[in-house]
Amino acid sequence: MYNSKIIGLGKYVPDNVVTNDDLSKIMDTNDAWIQERTGIKERRWIKEGTDDTSAIMGAKAAKIAIERSGLTKDDIDFIVFATLSPDFYFPGCGVQIQDLLDMRTVGALDVRNQCSGFVYAISVADQFIKTGMYKNILVIGAEYHSNGLDKTTRGRGVTVIFGDGAGACVLTREEDNTKGILSTHLHSEGKYADKLIVASPSIAHWVPEIIEAGEEDLSYFPYMDGTFVFKHAVVRFSEVIVEGLQKNGLQKEDIDMLIPHQANLRIAQYIQSKFKLRDDQVFNNIMKYGNTTAASVIIALTEAWEEGKIKAGDNVVLAAFGSGFTWGSAIIKWA
Repeated sequence: MYNSKIIGLGKYVPDNVVTNDDLSKIMDTNDAWIQERTGIKERRWIKEGTDDTSAIMGAKAAKIAIERSGLTKDDIDFIVFATLSPDFYFPGCGVQIQDLLDMRTVGALDVRNQCSGFVYAISVADQFIKTGMYKNILVIGAEYHSNGLDKTTRGRGVTVIFGDGAGACVLTREEDNTKGILSTHLHSEGKYADKLIVASPSIAHWVPEIIEAGEEDLSYFPYMDGTFVFKHAVVRFSEVIVEGLQKNGLQKEDIDMLIPHQANLRIAQYIQSKFKLRDDQVFNNIMKYGNTTAASVIIALTEAWEEGKIKAGDNVVLAAFGSGFTWGSAIIKWA
């Protein structure tokens, strides 16, 4: 079987910067309160009147990734798109990418695994390449959160966390099995689905109920039991990183770069401390972008690479935890 390796990375975030001070003007919060709990200083929100959506941001990131890969859009054999905020309830964003980039009629698949969405998506792409079914796969993570948040004091616990953005990568076939994606590890625990959830629309709350409920239906806003999520996240992050290291005969000292899902800076700092990693072994950018869910890992990976913090031969670990609960990791020997 083949391995797969990343040969192109790209990211896109909206120009509109929303600081903690900006949020303090529309809800009862302040910069110190937000930074203490999340580490976030600012985030990007799509500005009203612009044409950005999850699919359009994903396409912008994808164009950069394809260009950097040295391939063309006609070389792409398959698309995997991860998001919890698609442009439409259906169809998914993957088919929109095929159209927006004027690609061949290649297959397109959407992954709905929220904060672990990109790790799941890259794992799916990796399997297609391993088996020889496809050679070059475009993987995208993108989110448009800002149009679905409760921007009042009532919703501040969730709203201050999330931002908009997209990232993309191109995976290709690698015949040397010591390079590229060495392994991926995926898990879920659905009994905690209601701890981090957008409850509507659902089979129990569909068009008739939507019409009847009117505009004050709070089930359309995200709900999070923050303390519960935090406690589970730090455990599962640790477990799935160790699982990946052990699978490949590696120790925590062998990690050259850890790219954690940017959920909360405090979670990342806890994991860094537990694994005794230096600051230069962990990459965080939640301070600038907030939690961009399925886009966070790929945006951070792209930015770390752009800044020269990842080089050939490095052991790169991707790890994520989120709604579902779902979590996963990918162990990569950078090629």
